[in-house]
Amino acid sequence: MKIKRQKQAKKTISFYKFNFNFRQPFQILMDGTFCQAALKNKIQIKEQMPKYLMGEIQLCTTNCALKELETLGKQLYGAKLILQRFQVRKCPHLKSPVPASECLLSMLGETNPHHYFIATQDRAVTAGLKKIPGVPLLYIILNTIVLDKPSQESLDHVQAVQLGELVSPAQQQSIRSLKEEQGIPLKDGERRGKKRKRKQSNPNPLSCLKKKKKGVPTPPLKKTEPGEKKKRSRHKKRKTVEGDNTTAPAVSL
Repeated sequence: MKIKRQKQAKKTISFYKFNFNFRQPFQILMDGTFCQAALKNKIQIKEQMPKYLMGEIQLCTTNCALKELETLGKQLYGAKLILQRFQVRKCPHLKSPVPASECLLSMLGETNPHHYFIATQDRAVTAGLKKIPGVPLLYIILNTIVLDKPSQESLDHVQAVQLGELVSPAQQQSIRSLKEEQGIPLKDGERRGKKRKRKQSNPNPLSCLKKKKKGVPTPPLKKTEPGEKKKRSRHKKRKTVEGDNTTAPAVSL
């Protein structure tokens, strides 16, 4: 049974690695219910979880999950001590804590971008995360840790990617890295590259010149009437300093 469970876990982990880009160290986000079940069944989470998932892990929780255990009193004091040993991830409810189930689901968002494994015994969390693609679920049953099979939402998402209807997380990551290398903005609808500002240039000097006034049209030459004698022009010769004769300008009589 143990070997069969290990093979099933390996198959499920490969599914999330290939289709949703999960990598080591795996981040295990857990609440107080999982720690309480581990305490009751004498499970050493830090020792058994890496062996079961066959890789490095990071155990973490949220401030809301710790606050919830504090309000529940002494009955869950042991679970609180276990949960306090793990890393506390920042959640958006620091000033006003919410129930752990609501907090864990808010950490996943719509696509589980941080690739969290969720470890919980809470049915409300289980029902909520099965509506989100790419979220591995861990729970304790019969004194053992179990990695649940991929949800129907995850299977439908992978099928849609294979049919070309969606882009897989791995493809999205490669697209982002290519955009960063080329300097293309990551926001949707944004133009490629930065818009170049037009430099303020000086006006064209020719356009600053004053307009020239249009010249007055020259009057037409007078025509000689019939019978009138045509005036002749005489040319006088003038002497230059050297004594050369030059033709004088015509003088009309």
